[in-house]
Amino acid sequence: MRRNKLCLYVHLVWATWDRLPLIGSDIERRLHRNIESEARKQGCLVVALNGTADHMHVLVMLPSTISIADLVKQLKGVSSHFVNEELKPGEVFKWQGSYGAFTVSRSDVDQVADYIKRQKEHHAANRLTDELEQTFEELEPSSVSPPVRAGGRPASAL
Repeated sequence: MRRNKLCLYVHLVWATWDRLPLIGSDIERRLHRNIESEARKQGCLVVALNGTADHMHVLVMLPSTISIADLVKQLKGVSSHFVNEELKPGEVFKWQGSYGAFTVSRSDVDQVADYIKRQKEHHAANRLTDELEQTFEELEPSSVSPPVRAGGRPASAL
């Protein structure tokens, strides 16, 4: 029997609500373990995971069985529920709605993993790689094009 081969590395980044410093040292380790555990349940190989008080970075090898959007939804949903129910009941913890997802070539995996593992050091020294820190893209309404269907016609024209 044969199966599909997929080797897709994705760097995910998302922030706490309003970039509030909600990830203190008192919950950080257990939160990271929770996110890693959920990623594994979804079939991902977790290459690197770290963050700061206001955001997370996760580098995974994505399986063919889940979309990036579904993976991020699961990771954010399960982890925020874990913080609100187990780690800090009675307090409000939530993630922002947006996230960044970036494909990583095999040749760059070690470099991106190192960047993630050294998050606190990079932020303390203000040595950030902008494209690895983005959690959303601001679009001007006029710059958003309608989806294009086969034949080059906009979907709205069909």
